[in-house]
Amino acid sequence: MTNVDTTAAAPSTALLTDQYELTMLAAALADGSAHRQCTFEVFARRLPNGRRYGVAAGAGRMLDALAEFRFGEPELATAAGFLDAPVLEWLREYEFRGDIDGYREGELYFPGSPILSVRGTFAECVVLETLILSILNHDSAIASAAARMVSAAGGRRMIEMGSRRTHELAAPASARAAYLAGFDATSNLEAVRRYGVPGAGTSAHAFTLLHSGPDGAHEAAAFRSQVQALGIGTTLLVDTFDITQGVATAIEVAGPELGGVRIDSGDLGVLARQVRDQLDALGATRTRIVVSGDLDEYAIASLRAEPVDVYGVGTALVIGSGAPTAGMVYKLVEVEGVPVAKRSSHKESRGGTKQAVRLSRPTGTIVEEIVYRAAGPAPAASGFSARELLTPMVRGGKIAPDRPTLAQSRELVAKGLVSLPWEGLKLSPGDPAIPTTFLQ
Repeated sequence: MTNVDTTAAAPSTALLTDQYELTMLAAALADGSAHRQCTFEVFARRLPNGRRYGVAAGAGRMLDALAEFRFGEPELATAAGFLDAPVLEWLREYEFRGDIDGYREGELYFPGSPILSVRGTFAECVVLETLILSILNHDSAIASAAARMVSAAGGRRMIEMGSRRTHELAAPASARAAYLAGFDATSNLEAVRRYGVPGAGTSAHAFTLLHSGPDGAHEAAAFRSQVQALGIGTTLLVDTFDITQGVATAIEVAGPELGGVRIDSGDLGVLARQVRDQLDALGATRTRIVVSGDLDEYAIASLRAEPVDVYGVGTALVIGSGAPTAGMVYKLVEVEGVPVAKRSSHKESRGGTKQAVRLSRPTGTIVEEIVYRAAGPAPAASGFSARELLTPMVRGGKIAPDRPTLAQSRELVAKGLVSLPWEGLKLSPGDPAIPTTFLQ
């Protein structure tokens, strides 16, 4: 899998932001503080309820968006409604020239993990807040939910099919995040085109109902048409009318080498057992059973003992399975080398530019994350293996070479999930899978 080029005719991302970022910029330019060297950090104060880890996702999309963060005439015309001429001229020449370090896309994170460190002048960093957070919060929420579903599925094939349950422009991003976290394919063709995610899809109930006439439904005709068009390896949707009859008709039309049958309604566990027995009795022992219909990680886990081969997940995935945002924030932590921190109740931040290491046992199981001041020495590993978590993403405004591919990020998620202590994969509520220690 290689990164897909999406740079042609890319629109500006400069107005994917909040107005107060530009009004802060105007005030800082006016009082001379805009050019002070600063560090902003992205982190989540806590994980969503019931979660024991998060998956950092969206860095690739964020870097692409950063490259298009430019103020052309259309963007300046919008900003002219509330900014004066000197600020507009500054925006006209805007280009991020700072540095960004971050957790690699696909890295696991925990409360307080410094997922992104953005360094430069206040002016050039502050205007990026909303763009960065909107991408990282969305993609990390989807990837974190998807990873839980992949773990619950126990190695069975997973298809993302949530496009009709989210914003049309969020759908391909959701498909990308799901694939990064271990899903195998998506129904969304824009994700196929833009990100190279494998596509999947056959037919809906409408196609079966189409083959109806005055004399009633003709399910066999619909199945026959689909097999002729897509081949014997296709998956037939067998629950439009009666599932038992639908399975019988599917094998009668396609034969015992039919690729699969899909069940989209009812008690999926009971139906999967009945359909498996029926398929086997008809000689279709290799025909796969695909289930879909309001699945989440808990429903998937409940089906692990059933003869299900493929899960299709839609609504729960694209809304983060109850956690539609990762809750990440973008906070100023250092000004001209001096640590600064917010002290508001329940919204505290920790001052100073930071680094992070993750400690692991010789077996590869992670045991702790240590966050420390970047200006200080790295902590002792104390007999564990230590791995630095922050990697260069941007230097002097230029995106670092050798960006990870989506396939490499996908592999990192898989390795991370294997490295968690066993209790970290539980779906039940509990503490984060590993503790995070903050050194002053």
